[in-house]
Amino acid sequence: MAGIYIHIPFCKQRCSYCDFFSSTEINQKEKYVELLCDELKERSDYLHEPIDSIYFGGGTPSLLSYNDFKKIFYTLYLIYGESNNREITLEANPDDLTPEYLNSIKHLPFNRFSLGIQSFNDHELKLLNRRHDAQSAIRAVELLQKSGYGNISIDLMYGLPGQTVEIWKSTLLQAIDLHVQHISAYHLSYEEGTLLYKQLMNGSIIPVDEKMSNRLFDTLIDTLVEEFEHYEISNFARPGFKSHHNSSYWNGAHYLGVGASAHSYNGHSRQWNSKSLTPDYRSLGFEFEIIDEKTKYNDFIITRLRTMKGVDLNELTSIFGESLRTYCIQQAQKYISNGLLYYGGNFLRLTRKGIFISDGIIRDLMK
Repeated sequence: MAGIYIHIPFCKQRCSYCDFFSSTEINQKEKYVELLCDELKERSDYLHEPIDSIYFGGGTPSLLSYNDFKKIFYTLYLIYGESNNREITLEANPDDLTPEYLNSIKHLPFNRFSLGIQSFNDHELKLLNRRHDAQSAIRAVELLQKSGYGNISIDLMYGLPGQTVEIWKSTLLQAIDLHVQHISAYHLSYEEGTLLYKQLMNGSIIPVDEKMSNRLFDTLIDTLVEEFEHYEISNFARPGFKSHHNSSYWNGAHYLGVGASAHSYNGHSRQWNSKSLTPDYRSLGFEFEIIDEKTKYNDFIITRLRTMKGVDLNELTSIFGESLRTYCIQQAQKYISNGLLYYGGNFLRLTRKGIFISDGIIRDLMK
């Protein structure tokens, strides 16, 4: 089973931390939807297997109207049919989810919403240049629930300048009290070109230190562990509510990405569209990479070790052979010895101590 990712790059305003491709030129929305539909038709032979998840990401997909979505779904179903789409996710900003908007899209096949909330603290939301405040975020979740949606995910962010354990725990407890089904929690990173990066460089904000980052991460785990399964480094789900679409990335499934800057993978190659709306992203073409054995192995390590299940060494052996299994275990030995990796039952997985320095561990296991 494969997935489709549809990138909607439009935003009303740019968040201070975001380096994803986005545009505030909302007047180009209708033209962009036409281009998306054209691309879906042109690349209809990219995947040769059934589609069981569709993900509208951004940007801010909730800026699209019912008619915009209707055109896209019509094209999708014309090509792939309507069966087996077990998860269809719409990313949304809380302040877009009014009763009128939800009523307008109620007949569309969305069965999962992912809300970019980031914090339930108004000071932090202002720092991040979010459009909503804490109360409007709470109202958005409650409105979705009253509208009958029972699969709601929220994005949260920690490691913000000035953030304390108490502030972070308050946000987490608010999320639990809202009875959402899924939480994605990301540590702030300062990406070059963003407003927060500029503020960091000129000294107007001070980042949290490593000790505080670790305390915030521990608070995240300790607060959610009783009600949520920690199934991927940044993702937590109540029973039965893991993100099917995102899990397919970590399990090596194939996917088609359409829209400006979207990535695609079919097992043999990767390609990604240009980051542009002018004259249009398709006319500028895409970059293309054939995946050799070394890259496949590295991708396997990167994706599998992000999950709490870890690297299945039997699967690794069946795909790559005994020599790479031996290499992987040898590279892992120092991390096993110091308690950063667990090795047992033919699996290698990150321990709680290892999760926070996972990037370095993953690099050492790669070729």
